Amino acid sequence: MLQIRRFAETELKLPANGHYLRYADLQRRFVVWNVYAAPEFSMTPKSWWYPVVGSLDYRGYFSEEKARAHAAELQAGGFDTYIGGVTAYSTLGWFCDPVLNTFIDEPEADLADLLFHELAHQRLFIPGDTEFNEAFATAVAEEGTRRWMESRTNQIALAEYHRQSRRTAEFVELVATARGQLDALYTNAVGTFSSNDSHHQERARQLRLEKQRIANELRQGYADVKQRWGGQRDYDLWFSQPLNNAQLNTVDTYYKLVPAFRGVLRSVNGDLEKFFVVVESLRKLKKEERRVHLARLAANADQAASE
Repeated sequence: MLQIRRFAETELKLPANGHYLRYADLQRRFVVWNVYAAPEFSMTPKSWWYPVVGSLDYRGYFSEEKARAHAAELQAGGFDTYIGGVTAYSTLGWFCDPVLNTFIDEPEADLADLLFHELAHQRLFIPGDTEFNEAFATAVAEEGTRRWMESRTNQIALAEYHRQSRRTAEFVELVATARGQLDALYTNAVGTFSSNDSHHQERARQLRLEKQRIANELRQGYADVKQRWGGQRDYDLWFSQPLNNAQLNTVDTYYKLVPAFRGVLRSVNGDLEKFFVVVESLRKLKKEERRVHLARLAANADQAASE
């Protein structure tokens, strides 16, 4: 743990400061349970506003019971919901984050990824932009974990890490495809609902059938890749739950912008300090302007690489 923390500070330029130097046993399996929600026929996530951090696309509870109660209220109001247990989160420098019982026993690569992700939030966090913040931290953790594992002498662990990374990429692609299909389905349905109750009910029934078909295809796609993985069960728990808009959005939140951040990192030849300077310069932009500028930076990097 201390070696990973030191690596984050010296090699990845992440502000470890006083974080992860003490231990706390919370006597529970997760530190917090996050509730995610989206309308039944829309991929637009519901957001909640908080002081300091602004709008977030989830609501966290220290009690699983309270999280499930809030999810039930949202479901009664017509929302798809998903509850995700979280093993760690960043207090963004307000407190020194401790090592918790919820993640201390994670495998080396997973532990490194978690610490690098949370420390990346310490480096940059833009209030009100969940997708940007989580994808930034995911990209930093991805690069940091690769460097950490390559710095070790355990070639077997390194090979398994690369296999796990490829499995994650396939999982993300599967979910992104299904989410894109659902988004197109709902977009095309806009304006097709009538004030006539019977017509509305029939159109909603058809949409639910199409929605279920896409979910079934996603499950089958996972079953197919699992065979190629030799039966690895990385995402069995994720797929054991009802697949809905809110659940698919969680993957999109963490991974959709990651390719753009990778492009920015390539543009500075892997120099993390320069990467941070470029990304931090986007802080002052409005959310949509930030997306456009980030995409432009990544596209420029790809163009330069192809020349």
